[in-house]
Amino acid sequence: QVQLVESGGGLVQAGGSLRLSCAASGLTFNSYHMAWFRQAPGKERELVAAIPPSGEQTYYVEAVSGRFTISRHNANNTVYLQMNSLKPEDTAVYYCAGRPASSWYLAISPRYDYWGQGTQVTVSS
Repeated sequence: QVQLVESGGGLVQAGGSLRLSCAASGLTFNSYHMAWFRQAPGKERELVAAIPPSGEQTYYVEAVSGRFTISRHNANNTVYLQMNSLKPEDTAVYYCAGRPASSWYLAISPRYDYWGQGTQVTVSS
């Protein structure tokens, strides 16, 4: 049974930082694309960042590029999202997701097979 468990969310002031973690189990982690999505109230869920098994490339939605960093530690079956210079518009529930590695085109699409329960990030102004 695949499980993705996020942690690290919370309340932070604008300009602050948070680091999200996602611990994966029940899958061959180093064969999976991993990603972070977010969903703000009243908005559709959006892909924030993605990383392939090798970690050699990354994708970021334009709104977070230069502020967020996705990384992974395959030995620990964990993917991270370092969020710096946070803005109120970053407020959302953040979800970890995984899919078996295939084309990078699919890795940067919404089509992921496994999802975590989400962790709330709130940025106050």
